[in-house]
Amino acid sequence: MLNLVSTSTPRSFSAELLSSRSTPNLYWYYVYFENSSSNPYLIRRIEELNKTANGNVEAKVVCFYRRRDISSTLIVLADKHAREMEEEMENPEMVDLPEKQKHQLRHRELFLSRQLESLPATHIRGKCSVTLLNETESLKSYLEREDFFFYSLVYDPQQKTLLADKGEIRVGNRYQADITDLLKEGEDDGRDQSKLETKVWEAFNPLVDKQIDQFLVVARSVGTFARALDCSSSVRQPSLHMSAAAASRDITLFHAMDTLHKNVYDISKAISALVPQGGPVLCRDEMEEWSASEANLFEEALEKYGKDFTDIQQDFLPWKSLTSIIEYYYMWKTTDRYVQQKRLKAAEAESKLKQVYIPNYNKPNPNQINVNNVKPGVVNGTGVQAQNTGAGRACESCYTTQSYQWYSWGPPNMQCRLCASCWTYWKKYGGLKMPTRLDGERPGPNRNNLVGIMKVDCSVLFPHGVPVRNSGSPKFAMKTRQAFYLHTTKLTRIARRLCRDILRPWHAARHPYLPINSAAIKAECECDLK
Repeated sequence: MLNLVSTSTPRSFSAELLSSRSTPNLYWYYVYFENSSSNPYLIRRIEELNKTANGNVEAKVVCFYRRRDISSTLIVLADKHAREMEEEMENPEMVDLPEKQKHQLRHRELFLSRQLESLPATHIRGKCSVTLLNETESLKSYLEREDFFFYSLVYDPQQKTLLADKGEIRVGNRYQADITDLLKEGEDDGRDQSKLETKVWEAFNPLVDKQIDQFLVVARSVGTFARALDCSSSVRQPSLHMSAAAASRDITLFHAMDTLHKNVYDISKAISALVPQGGPVLCRDEMEEWSASEANLFEEALEKYGKDFTDIQQDFLPWKSLTSIIEYYYMWKTTDRYVQQKRLKAAEAESKLKQVYIPNYNKPNPNQINVNNVKPGVVNGTGVQAQNTGAGRACESCYTTQSYQWYSWGPPNMQCRLCASCWTYWKKYGGLKMPTRLDGERPGPNRNNLVGIMKVDCSVLFPHGVPVRNSGSPKFAMKTRQAFYLHTTKLTRIARRLCRDILRPWHAARHPYLPINSAAIKAECECDLK
């Protein structure tokens, strides 16, 4: 049970966390962590809470990654996997989604990882929900629920790989059986029952319960004697009572009853089958086959990976088959060793923190824009003071020009800003509500509509037709988004045509430092125009 109490989060969030006291499982708390004032929140799953030596509380968490956190090569693989899932689902809903919803749906996709890290509990900024992608659920449902995410792939930060999650829900004709129609009353089933099932025991056999029990005792005795003859078994179970206990396991009883059924419940024939000519039959299950060192490796792997038997086989027990590992797991759960470990973990969980108080986080965000105190900037490296470039600019995401609070966003030279609503969306979902020009998907409202273009008369700037280099500092100032172009007068444009012999534009271009006699060109032009 975990209670996260935060006065810095919205009231609904705090109330939800306080009401979760009845939840017995600590491992389903997905929260936002903030590690940067400008970057989106980190999404993590809390595994446990620990108190450090200096009294601070740290959360041991599982890492989830967004699409923006992985390489473009892996994004291509993720999109390919999504298309394959759409084909399997045979659901045209994704195709019919508007581009805006497709864009926002990408922000809800996460990638699970096996990576663990410890983060300060004071960096928690809210609670969210993360689920395995449900192929039977509408894709729009993920957009309709706030703070809701899904994942279907596992990301390995070290190997830089994406793999399908082992817990993937298999739904569809490829995985579900076809159920036949219900037979009507009196209707005969035309299928051959012998091909559909195999009988392994006859309930109405000629033997009584006492005879069957006696035969099972004989089978256990034969099993004990077989272990005494086997060298490997003598090493594993050196004492007689250990061999007898091993011979009394279910594998011996199953073999005895199979033998009795195969010999048509003739006890004398069945006893002869238990002890063929080569010696008594030895039946051992996975608990008896595994060595003590293999059992220790299995417990270590189970502690690290849980019931992910494929990873357990790959990293710890590659010489064991997957069937053998799964069978051993369910037998291991019946042992005293499992009961002891379960009690030990329960005692450790009882001693760990179950409630943490997150203090009020009231520090102002450095990205907040104070519209009443904006320093004027420098335009295009000149000493001219620019106007307040933030005033009147639209939100980079939703185009609104009205908001109670603005936040700077994106590269500093772009001078973009977000309204309060879009800033919250950016922090939670790692993207903008609409595609931005930084993604190369649309030009954006601020470049074409809201920024005026300075028209400069070249005859004023360059009276001799030659640009004059600024004698100021050779350092280049940061180029702003406000641009200009050289706007010549009609007379200047006409003079370029009429006075080409005097102007010699090609010669002037190759010798930019030679002065041009603009007075002679003007007089010649006026003379030709009369």
